[in-house]
Amino acid sequence: MPHQPYVIDEMISAKSIAARVEALAREITLAFAGTDKLIVVGLLRGSFVFIADLVRELDLPVEVDFLEASSYGDAMTSSREVRILKDLRGEIAGRDVLVVEDIVDTGFTLMHVVNLLRSRGPKRLEVCALLDKPSRREVDIRATWTGFEIPDEFVVGYGIDFAQRNRNLPHIGKVRFTDAPAAAAAGAAPAAVQPG
Repeated sequence: MPHQPYVIDEMISAKSIAARVEALAREITLAFAGTDKLIVVGLLRGSFVFIADLVRELDLPVEVDFLEASSYGDAMTSSREVRILKDLRGEIAGRDVLVVEDIVDTGFTLMHVVNLLRSRGPKRLEVCALLDKPSRREVDIRATWTGFEIPDEFVVGYGIDFAQRNRNLPHIGKVRFTDAPAAAAAGAAPAAVQPG
């Protein structure tokens, strides 16, 4: 599917992300001290890089599981219709659970997932989100821990994609659409524009 050309402006550096992940892991380790095992549930696909870095910093016994929910598809805005594409493999009843989300936007996906998981009877359920866009919130939900609060910008990198692209960036970047002829006339570097 063709896309309008765009560039990615760095918003949060890889170094800042790494430092914040370490700080979050310390807080989570303290909050779950004494647990026999923390079930860390990553929401696919956007959280996979974040969850990998976060669990390596946790000083706790952990089990990792994944759930895939979608309200975006290849679009830039939420459809508000949440579908579960992949459910957990393990049971969470009576267990300590940490849901790891890449970004809380409208809140519909996170609200749906939290309600679904709470219905399964965990002992405790908390949420850690890498990014939060509070200006976009349409439902009353907040993560227990948040890495960074960001403005209402479409972002990619560190596992977060735009139509399955840019997940591999080590930083968080803001997508800025360009007009290819105007950008070239203004001297923009053509290598920065990603073809559609």
